Amino acid sequence: MKTIKGPALFLAQFAGDAAPFDTWDGITKWAADCGYAGVQVPSWDARLFDLGKAAESRDYCDAWKGQAAANGIEVTELSTHLQGQLVAVHPAYDTAFDGFADPSVHSDPKARQEWAVDQVCKAITASRNLGIDKLCTFSGALAWPYVYPWPQRPAGLIDAAFDELAARWRPILDHAEEMGVDICYEIHPGEDLHDGVTFEMFLDRVGGHPRANMLYDPSHYVLQCLDYLDNIDIYRDRIKMFHVKDAEFNPSGRQGVYGGYQSWVDRAGRFRSLGDGQVDFGAIFSKMAANDFDGWAVVEWECALKHPEDGAREGAAFVKDHIIRVTPQAFDDFAAGGADDAANRAMLGLDR
Repeated sequence: MKTIKGPALFLAQFAGDAAPFDTWDGITKWAADCGYAGVQVPSWDARLFDLGKAAESRDYCDAWKGQAAANGIEVTELSTHLQGQLVAVHPAYDTAFDGFADPSVHSDPKARQEWAVDQVCKAITASRNLGIDKLCTFSGALAWPYVYPWPQRPAGLIDAAFDELAARWRPILDHAEEMGVDICYEIHPGEDLHDGVTFEMFLDRVGGHPRANMLYDPSHYVLQCLDYLDNIDIYRDRIKMFHVKDAEFNPSGRQGVYGGYQSWVDRAGRFRSLGDGQVDFGAIFSKMAANDFDGWAVVEWECALKHPEDGAREGAAFVKDHIIRVTPQAFDDFAAGGADDAANRAMLGLDR
């Protein structure tokens, strides 16, 4: 068995225009002060990271990584959630998602997709230059507007969407294979890869590509009423990343999974700071240890109620308390009597 690394913090929800969140040096010092050993970095945030330079220059990567290390922080992974979202966008979401892209490709879906693919590929190359072998992302979505089967979906509609999604991602996955980097899709509502079944539909279409893997986040499964513990065992060989995020689902006679178009604070299902929701993290960390997961436990703070800085500090302590330092031996080894083939045969009565 292997011990999970951590705690680490996803910086996307914390980067900002005020100190210490507006510079790489400042935010890594703050993360270390909160109790974190690592950070997961949003590759799109120029206040913290220059993706173009990182894809081209190992010297830049070494200096950038070195600054974090001087502050007691390891870079765990890069994220391309926003760029990955733009690899596949249904026209209904063109306006909403334009803000994720460079202004030069706004209102031009074809150019925006090409920009997104280039960004993800650069992040893969940058990961290699940083000595990191995993990248997290969203899959994007073409079929999401049709997630509920009313009106009745035409035959072949979902197949066509997943065929196209796979065709767009296959060259990116092949580049990841060349660079030795796993792509970890966050299984997330709003993405075509939003549960185990849809991940398998995609995996089939990319030929079981070894670089197509999962980012496991139980909060998104709580809000779908999906068995998040069983999911760990089903996909143990594909789960390569772990977001530690809490959630709660409190349905009523007025609303359930769909939330009635309410804001996050008023939804039946909402994200919470660690320890404030319903996720059984004791069971999750036990399964991760038993399944030899040796990646990072990365806190992703999203809460409808608590201040983010409080959530971050509490989250570091929460993860430290849940990481299981795995045992190097069986608890009953003290009673072992030793054995060999002859003794085993004698115990079974085979040599009488």
